[in-house]
Formats: sequence, structure tokens, C-alpha cells
Amino acid sequence: METTHHREPWNKGKLVGQKPPLKPKDIWAIRTHLQNERHVRNLAMFNLAIDSKLRGCDLVNLRVRDVSHGNQILPRAMIVQRKTQRPVQFELTEPTRSAVAAESS
Repeated sequence: METTHHREPWNKGKLVGQKPPLKPKDIWAIRTHLQNERHVRNLAMFNLAIDSKLRGCDLVNLRVRDVSHGNQILPRAMIVQRKTQRPVQFELTEPTRSAVAAESS
């Protein structure tokens, strides 16, 4: 006797492809949660991710010196992307600059 097993695909019924972007209320909810929990590094990384729209590999390779000059956090920064080797310039918002300053001190 031959028995056949039907296996379900691991992603059946799941949303595949590009995900919808975060809504502003979701971004503020995450920021508020990170501030309340005093996760300074996570808050700085989250803010940098939102401001820069960098890929994850480029984001985790950022250093404080990439967005600062001495003890002053720059209003704009330029990073060379690893995948495309193209420079990306982005503006650091005030919440991001204060979170990076808190992380670096």
C-alpha cells in the first residue's frame, strides 16, 4: 500500500511580497514605547532607520562618528550603501539627533 502525505506550503495564507509601510501613528507608538522603556540604543537605531530609509545591513554598520562631528550630531549625513556603492544623503530629525546624543554619552 502506498501512502501519500500532502504537505502544506509554509507560507500558505501569509502575506508575501512587499509589506505596507508603517503609519505615522505606528511610528510614534514605537518611539513612545522605546522612550518609556528607556531603550536608548534601540530608539536611536529606530529613528535612524526611519530617517535614512537605509537597508538593514547599512544601518547596523553605522557608527556614531558617521552622524556626528566631535560631540555635535550633524543635521545631515551621507553614507555609501554596501549593495549599490552609491552615496545616500539623509537628514537627521531632532528626535533622532537627541537619541543619538543620548546613546553616545
